[in-house]
Amino acid sequence: MDLKSLPTLTALSDNVTIVEIDQTKIVRVIHDKATAGICLHGGHVISFKPEGQEDLIWMSEQANFDGKAALRGGIPICWPWFGRIAAPAHGFARNSQWTLLEHRESENGVIVELGLLPSESTLAVWPYQFQAHLLVEIGDELKVTLDVTNTDTQAWTFSGALHTYLTVGDIEQTTTTGMGPEYIDGLKGGEVCQGGETLQLTDTIDRVYTQPAAQITVSDPVLKRSVIVENQGHNSAVLWNPWAEGAQGMSDMQDDGYKTFLCVESTLHAPSIEQGKTLQPGESHQLVTTVYSK
Repeated sequence: MDLKSLPTLTALSDNVTIVEIDQTKIVRVIHDKATAGICLHGGHVISFKPEGQEDLIWMSEQANFDGKAALRGGIPICWPWFGRIAAPAHGFARNSQWTLLEHRESENGVIVELGLLPSESTLAVWPYQFQAHLLVEIGDELKVTLDVTNTDTQAWTFSGALHTYLTVGDIEQTTTTGMGPEYIDGLKGGEVCQGGETLQLTDTIDRVYTQPAAQITVSDPVLKRSVIVENQGHNSAVLWNPWAEGAQGMSDMQDDGYKTFLCVESTLHAPSIEQGKTLQPGESHQLVTTVYSK
């Protein structure tokens, strides 16, 4: 995604501007270390391009920037639940309008903070008070922190994920390590399976890895780099790719889109909302993913 070519709507600083794609406003960061874009619709990171590199974050060429649909690609925020355990699927955060709260910059990079508060639409599907902050740190690496606080008078439970789409040169030549040996297979009705130390895909995958290592490494011989993913505040890592048949069934993904991405997600997984993580009034939780290449 060529963010640099978009005309500036508002200049907030030397490094931070507001631009627009269709009807959707984007916080654009242009810094010596990297360029990046964060969509206010969904609080959605859509690009992180370290200087001199291909974008680490994949976006669909057919993503819908109408300000209504969830975006295909980037880093969707799945919260306050992950999956189809309630409606809408993956929660409401990825379809809500976030507010730009703050931006700070230094020679090391830029930090952008967004916020989300309850509204009529969120209370209609999840009747709790909360405060959500998204901290996006852009420099030599990309660090995304979803910080949620229970501002209600009663406890609530939740799950979630930072659903990162990573750019790869060719999914069939890409190998992944560090995801751990055990996974819940979404293509086998949630069966618990054991896998090898190295994953190389030949077909669709939808797995919740329950024992991921501190670092998951996606080795990409085509783009001649390894992408490292480090997660915190999670209990699992989800790996997903829809393959050809899945991509053809999505109106917001080009038919061959599956060839150039792999989702590696920082996930707080739960089979139901009731079995999710509980926060008492005043308590907070941070779900974090850090992405960089070497």
